[in-house]
Amino acid sequence: MLKSQSALWDECLRLIQANVTEQQYKTWFAPIVFESYSEREHTLMVQVPSPYVYEYLEQYYVGLLRKVLARVFGESVILRYRIITVVGENNRNTVQEVEGEVPAEIETPQAVTRANQSPTTLDAAVPQGLNPQLDTKKTFQNFIEGDSNKLPRTVGLSIAEHPGKTTFNPFFIYGPSGCGKTHLINAIGVRCKEMYPEKRVLYVSARLFQVQFTDARRQNTINDFINFYQTIDVLIVDDVQEWATAEKTVATFFHIFDHLFRLGKQIILASDRPPIDLKWLHERMLTRFSCGLIAELEKPTIQLCIDILNSKCRRDGLKIPADVIQYIAETINGSVRDLEGVVNSLMAYSIVYNSNIDMRLAERVIQRAVKIDNHPLTIDDILEKVCKHFNVSQQHIISKSRRRDYVQVRQISMYLAQKYTKMSAARIGQLIGNRDHSTVIHSCNTIEQRLKIDKGFSEEISSIERSFRLKKK
Repeated sequence: MLKSQSALWDECLRLIQANVTEQQYKTWFAPIVFESYSEREHTLMVQVPSPYVYEYLEQYYVGLLRKVLARVFGESVILRYRIITVVGENNRNTVQEVEGEVPAEIETPQAVTRANQSPTTLDAAVPQGLNPQLDTKKTFQNFIEGDSNKLPRTVGLSIAEHPGKTTFNPFFIYGPSGCGKTHLINAIGVRCKEMYPEKRVLYVSARLFQVQFTDARRQNTINDFINFYQTIDVLIVDDVQEWATAEKTVATFFHIFDHLFRLGKQIILASDRPPIDLKWLHERMLTRFSCGLIAELEKPTIQLCIDILNSKCRRDGLKIPADVIQYIAETINGSVRDLEGVVNSLMAYSIVYNSNIDMRLAERVIQRAVKIDNHPLTIDDILEKVCKHFNVSQQHIISKSRRRDYVQVRQISMYLAQKYTKMSAARIGQLIGNRDHSTVIHSCNTIEQRLKIDKGFSEEISSIERSFRLKKK
């Protein structure tokens, strides 16, 4: 009987999958686990991984769920959720059971009824079609997901599909140059326009906003300027850190920001630093940000760089050997912009000189196109920092001693050497006490597993890594 009930739930999933996008299905429906169905009580019990998933399903997909369940299980089926929440330092699970709500009215995308043409002036008296100024090539489809961007990407997609309707308003994204901020905020805008063509979506750089404001002041048209921006449904502003010395621009923006916020319009801002580090930011605006979400986009990991390169190769029809892709990902200092620049240069060289893309060509291109650290870390640098952190002698680490504290420091040194140098495991083992490569591999695996479960240990490793960066400066 359980098998047939589970099969009914599988049928529900198939129907849902046919009515949502692939990303929506993967994010919100794939994590749902069928638990049981009581024919006597006509109750379906499913498990969801967090309260947030439950709330999102009930807010945005309750109508779809009800229709699908009524079709498969019958009109009077009752949907119940078992919500699993992880709490405390020991990752203890708590379980909560709730019953699904009756579906409410759900907003549906409007059809296109007029062309989106750009106004010749900032005229808000008669809101008209608007050129959103988006880069349509920057989409969610080619924004590759990884550990460093999973949260901002997931939230960004949610905002794009329900602008102004989520708790993520305003949405503030920050991170270093080249990590993908501009791509992500463009993707949000592009997706939003796809789903809601009639919404007035506008992407603008902080610098352009300031130029427009200055022109409006000079021409005595400030009211028109403000009125225009107050008609926007989804306002996306990039590089807001550039307003550091633009006090009057900031004051005017806050006036616009406050108006849009009170009307429930979506506001998305991007910066190279968090709001707390923007000294010019009004305290009132900081308070508004605390009501929404502040998300960090970190530099992509080596694996994410590899995934991005492979995706670009497939998209552009390029053939780059795996070892060359690995070399590029390890050499580029975590910048997606530099990755794309290197691939474009490789493609140009390959076409002009009618040659294959190989390691030699990649080295030439990277030396000319990308600023590389001229003082890479060595094994000696790593041993020095690790031993200093744990207050042990390097001689003890490279010795044959099996003391527990020495073994731990030795394993950490091997792990960091593998992460920060381009040496093989055999070479690392040779330089750290003449060990074989299997010892190095085992040490790296041991440290990686511990990092996943020991927060204190992870903070110690991060502290050592920060000392590497200080040294290179």
